[in-house]
Amino acid sequence: MRPRARKAPPLGIALDPTGPEPLHRQIGEQLRRGILERRLAPGTKLPSSRLMATELDCARGTVLLAIDQLIAEGYLVTQAGSGISVAANLPDEMLVSPSVDGQPSGAVAEAPILSRRTVDLLATGLSPQAPFGDPAIAFPLGQPDRDAFPYRLWAKLLEQEWRKPDWQVAGAPHPFGHPRLREAIASYLGAARGFTCDARAIVVTSGLRQSIATLARMVLDAGDEAWVEDPGFRGTREGLAAADVRAVPVPVDASGFSVETALGLAPDARLAIVAPSHQFPLGTVLGLQRRLALLSWAERTRSWIVEDDFDGEYRYSGRPLAPLRALDRSGRVAYLGSFSKLLFPTLRLSFLALPASLVEAAERIMVGVSPRASLLGQGALARFITEGHFVAHLRRTRLLYASRQQALIASAERHLSGLLEIMPDPAGMHVIARPHAAIAATFDDVAVVDAAAAASVSVAALSACYAGVRKEKGLILGYAGTPEVEIERAIVRLQTALRGLY
Repeated sequence: MRPRARKAPPLGIALDPTGPEPLHRQIGEQLRRGILERRLAPGTKLPSSRLMATELDCARGTVLLAIDQLIAEGYLVTQAGSGISVAANLPDEMLVSPSVDGQPSGAVAEAPILSRRTVDLLATGLSPQAPFGDPAIAFPLGQPDRDAFPYRLWAKLLEQEWRKPDWQVAGAPHPFGHPRLREAIASYLGAARGFTCDARAIVVTSGLRQSIATLARMVLDAGDEAWVEDPGFRGTREGLAAADVRAVPVPVDASGFSVETALGLAPDARLAIVAPSHQFPLGTVLGLQRRLALLSWAERTRSWIVEDDFDGEYRYSGRPLAPLRALDRSGRVAYLGSFSKLLFPTLRLSFLALPASLVEAAERIMVGVSPRASLLGQGALARFITEGHFVAHLRRTRLLYASRQQALIASAERHLSGLLEIMPDPAGMHVIARPHAAIAATFDDVAVVDAAAAASVSVAALSACYAGVRKEKGLILGYAGTPEVEIERAIVRLQTALRGLY
């Protein structure tokens, strides 16, 4: 049992010997706070260090450490023959009355001064989910299963990699990332995704945003336009914004992205960012005719395509679809992939497979790019892929996630009838839940997200994925990271939250 803190002496200092902070820091922090809150007015003389040590029941050296630090910071002054006192020249605006509930007495809370881009971003309606660290039992987006990854094996691979790393990795790394990881990715793409790619063209990045910003800076000027899918992943627009490129939302229909629609909105655009194999968030698959039309546009106008294949490995019925890059004959498609969604989020490793014609320019400009993707896990990931663990992990999780989607849909049919309708998706890591016709007219997906979060259930608002005028309402439920034993309980909580609103 934690002992009670000692009764405060005249200076208002109470020490906790079992606390995480050293005693001298506790003394210094409480003296500093007393000075800033005017409980110790400028010019106030402090007791001697010997008397303070006696009152606080600590060593005199501990008190001296705290006092020396405050003297160095300018809070206290010392003069021969007069001891130690509070500095008399502290700025008045920094001295406040004692706080109440965390707010200075008499203070008026002011709105923070934010940049215009931050205000605009907040106004777009960020997809509200459970707060960071909140123990939501379900259904977070972009989260793989937390227990399926072989962490013990990963630790072993990390230890092997960093026991004696090559200097080209530890001291003079290539701007594109770990050479063996780039080779492993190129080999995997050829075997699993069906297109040949030189390892020199692989750029390891810290995520989709960095990948898009890097490519956009190379092929577009500030102020240029790029087509993006609407609805779509907001990180795509954020990556373009980082490169000072204007995103033009192109509404997707039942057949996916349409070049004809895009040309009507921004005929001068020279970059298209699409997810043809499994569009986010709707799950639409881009048909062959539209794929060929998009490639024809890029070749005809000498434009560029970014193919986001964020969860192409997870297809539960039929054969995996060939990526757009496999159909590209003119070298206009850059291919994006992510390991963070497949392995674990904090890995923060993605990759960009550049068109061959951009490699030389990218090598030159990436030298000055900072920050780059962390090299800490890249060597271990290279071993993980080349030793066959990556393919085995995908095989296991593919079966696992297919089962979880079925469990989610079955539970929704039992508990959400008349509220939400969920259609199965043959691929991916999430499903869309649309409001039942009876409540569709009044359905507010943002309000539902808030109500669900209060019940420790994390869902995302479909409307937050739209950048254009047209917005559809619904919920996005990620199931990959939710164990089957939790799905039923989470669906019941979601039902309760919905019943409280409708």
